[in-house]
Amino acid sequence: MAENAKLKIKEATAQEICGRYALAESAKPYLAEGMAPLDFLAALTAAADYADAVQFLARALPKREAVWWACLCSRETPAGEGEAACAAAIEAAESWVRRPSEEHRRKAQQASEPAGAHPARWAATGAFWSGGSIAPPDAPEVKPPEDLTARAVAGAVMMAAAAEPKQIDLRYRRFLDYGTDIAKGGNGRPAAGG
Repeated sequence: MAENAKLKIKEATAQEICGRYALAESAKPYLAEGMAPLDFLAALTAAADYADAVQFLARALPKREAVWWACLCSRETPAGEGEAACAAAIEAAESWVRRPSEEHRRKAQQASEPAGAHPARWAATGAFWSGGSIAPPDAPEVKPPEDLTARAVAGAVMMAAAAEPKQIDLRYRRFLDYGTDIAKGGNGRPAAGG
């Protein structure tokens, strides 16, 4: 009962979450009527259907928790010459997670582009796409579609997993462990005791 009180996923069934996006055909055989979200996630992970598991969890988590997950995975991805820009993008996204203000949301957007083709860019972009207007500050308001943060987060996590192709399965499993820990009310570092 205490674990359920900490659960960050608010929907009672996986179907509720899957109804908000185009579930891949490869994931449908694992979805049962009335299935709890974490049970569906576990079924996808056990079947090594990692990309579908990431897509699902990115939509199941609230936006702040999802961006935090993307930040954790991005931090484990080598940045090469762009290390400073990637670190700045992650820090900007994490600032928004800690305090989701308009100022932090805009700073995440500004820090995202210099990060280039790194998951950090998508972690910061996920923060920016979380709400408010995605138009320039002086332009008429343009609300982001509800699914944009989840798309950015899923992209960040999948890019981070693929960053080391020889360890992609291991990285997917580790990153899904982080996301599952966050979904259960932890900090995304299950080895550290949640």
